[in-house]
Amino acid sequence: MAENKGLAEFNKKQLKGSPVTLNARQRIAVGEAIEEVCEYRKWILRAINVRTNHVHILVSIGVESPSKALNSFKAYATRKMREKGFWENNYSPWSNKGSKRYLWNERSIETAANYVENGQGGELPDFD
Repeated sequence: MAENKGLAEFNKKQLKGSPVTLNARQRIAVGEAIEEVCEYRKWILRAINVRTNHVHILVSIGVESPSKALNSFKAYATRKMREKGFWENNYSPWSNKGSKRYLWNERSIETAANYVENGQGGELPDFD
């Protein structure tokens, strides 16, 4: 897919700081935070893949609002990174958006889980 230079430039102007690249320790902290929010809210975490510049989560949230769930994940992850000393900025490391999709049957859930777990590329480097 060709890069949309106009969209890339718009997104760059929206940044509050330099683009964030999560190192191995930050990725682990983000994963822990996502597991914690799911446990606390009794959501079913079906798949997770924390990458260097984004996170994929497949979760069953019942009747909860997808926007509220996304905000909870971002808040827990930021808090966890701050507690561990991995994020010292006052602003959030996350974008203001995020993909939220409804999956209506087991086949679509299985397909999405496979994508999250196996469709993101290989193991990530540890560049701490």
